[in-house]
Amino acid sequence: MTEIQYLTGERNSLADVDGFLVGNSHDETLKSGVTVVYNEKPFTAAFHVMGGAPGTRETELLAPDKLVKKVDALVLSGGSAFGLDAASGVVDRLKEINRGYSAGDILVPIVPGAILFDLKNGGKKNWKINPYKELGRSAFNNIKKNFNIGSFGAGCGATTADLKGGLGTSSLVFKEKFVVGALVAVNSVGSTCFPGTNILYSDYYVQEDLDKSLKKNINTMGPTKNLAHGSTTLGIICTNIDFDSSDLTRLATSSHAGIARAVQPSHTPFDGDIIFSASSGEFKVDNKDEDLMLACHLGAVCIAKAIGNAVKNAEKRDHDILKVWRDFDGKKLI
Repeated sequence: MTEIQYLTGERNSLADVDGFLVGNSHDETLKSGVTVVYNEKPFTAAFHVMGGAPGTRETELLAPDKLVKKVDALVLSGGSAFGLDAASGVVDRLKEINRGYSAGDILVPIVPGAILFDLKNGGKKNWKINPYKELGRSAFNNIKKNFNIGSFGAGCGATTADLKGGLGTSSLVFKEKFVVGALVAVNSVGSTCFPGTNILYSDYYVQEDLDKSLKKNINTMGPTKNLAHGSTTLGIICTNIDFDSSDLTRLATSSHAGIARAVQPSHTPFDGDIIFSASSGEFKVDNKDEDLMLACHLGAVCIAKAIGNAVKNAEKRDHDILKVWRDFDGKKLI
């Protein structure tokens, strides 16, 4: 294969991929939220877990040998195990619009999801009724092409080892037809910056004008989060290429390289790192082997870029336990 050149998508967003929309909802007092990815048509999806502490819903049915071949939405949520209930709110909304897998005369919405742990981020978690089902409904009601990133949706209360995390997105386009987009909620045990600096690992990998003397620190592990404070980076890779579930499983697996580039350490026993992959099926496969290899590369790059965008766009909020990246622009992290 010859050298491949690709460009940033129009929105630099997962919504650059045909048909995909994103909805966010969050609660500032709770310091947590939900993000939904939806397409007007049921879509093929897959997943891969590399973290040691995942929390998921309906992921096993995404395996290539399972009966149901398409899903109706994907959900990323804060709240640890409580957040799994966010998908129930999305299911309720899908039922209201008559969307779901046909089981005779009944439509059953298929909504896989995953959660991150943000229960110790300074928000009030003393609820009497689990709030995540309603947050899921609200996120679905907010689905759109243009959505907020940073301290919104599932990234509302996300943190890293030394800075606030958040929700991020990115996209890449090859030959104006082949599109890959990423969405991430960054809540990692590890750091996203070189030790002692505000320079993001993700920028080092995707930009060419950074100080290369940093390379000597690439093998130095920086700070990590208090392990009792929880973790997990959640990701979704979408493409317009008509891949089947086996291909999408490989895409999800390869895209984890983007987390490894942008967070150190990554995929630890305390992270629940998971990446979903999905296809709109609008662009037919030309050369499957080459198309899949290129998609896997673009997926990893998009994930790394989206992680950087998440951290850069995090915003100050009341009762935060960490500062935001913008506080250290041009300065060293202390």
